[in-house]
Amino acid sequence: MFLAWRELTFARGRFALMGSVVALIGVLMVLLSGLSVGLVNDGVSGLKRMPVDAFAFEEDVDHSAAFARSAVDVTAVDEWATVDGVKDAAPFGNVLVNTRTDSGVDLDLALFGVQPGTWIAPSSATGEDLAGPGEVVLAGDVRDMGVDVGDVVVIDQIGTELTVVGFLDGQHTFGHVDIGYVDLPTWQEVHGGVRPGEEAPAWVYEQVTAVALRGDGIDLAAGDAAIGTTSMTLDESFGASPGYTAETATLQLIQVFLYAISALVVGAFFLVVTIQRKHELAVLRAMGASSRFLLRDSLTQSAILLVTSTAIGVGIGLLLGSGLSATEMPFALEAAPVAGAAVLLVVLGMIGAAVAVTRITRVDPLTALGGNR
Repeated sequence: MFLAWRELTFARGRFALMGSVVALIGVLMVLLSGLSVGLVNDGVSGLKRMPVDAFAFEEDVDHSAAFARSAVDVTAVDEWATVDGVKDAAPFGNVLVNTRTDSGVDLDLALFGVQPGTWIAPSSATGEDLAGPGEVVLAGDVRDMGVDVGDVVVIDQIGTELTVVGFLDGQHTFGHVDIGYVDLPTWQEVHGGVRPGEEAPAWVYEQVTAVALRGDGIDLAAGDAAIGTTSMTLDESFGASPGYTAETATLQLIQVFLYAISALVVGAFFLVVTIQRKHELAVLRAMGASSRFLLRDSLTQSAILLVTSTAIGVGIGLLLGSGLSATEMPFALEAAPVAGAAVLLVVLGMIGAAVAVTRITRVDPLTALGGNR
């Protein structure tokens, strides 16, 4: 009686072909998931690792380029510290620079300016923590480029020298550029283009990129209205990282089309199979099988094919992804996105199959068996 189950055994070639297509879609989904996570990490991993809940930028700043365009007066730090829900407030600076070490290694860095010893200053995994002017703590990945503690980093054009005193743990990037932490006055001088030995104008030490905020239930709207800033939560600030929004939107669009294609492909396949099984289904109906039984039998067949093929595809994708993770490609595998993609592939496939097999309920045994001729 279980015609659909028997077909999986006897029509191995047909279902193996369909299973291969589903498995390939599963591989693509895993790889796209890894690429999406890798690009996000490469763009904002440094921000994600910061103990910050929100940033207060310049008023009416462009949200897509807040870190590059914002300039906030340092007095805003003390004002934000009095806002309801704010536990800590600290000045934060960000600027992209080109540098070269004294050993000849070219480095593009995102310099983060912080006050040493405060809650926002990171702890070094190797070497010493940031202590004062003329020092820099770099992302751990920079060590793979041949940079070590004690090396001197020279900023192009202005010639400021920074001694590497420590390295952070793992990846810390902003806009696909490695991060270097410096003390706030040094950052202000670099941001203002002040060369070593020159006297910096007073305004240089009066501006920062944003106010970093930490706390629970911060009333950002009230703070912005009172202080004259534009605040974003940490997650919202990711969009101000160069290329973040465009990259994530592109990959999400590709994934949406891939999911839609998978549902259409699976649905079309089972539609063809259902049409080919029309006479067999008619015989079952004539023998007393209910439409509910036929639907359950066909959907079980779809579920077995989808789950098995998806598992194989995900397994192959994970093997390929583990190899890509060891390269310079921004690729990272995480369990939650991969599992979500696999479940979505099965669910959408089942929806496509369900739409296709609903025609079973309309099978007329007499017509299907040629009784009208």
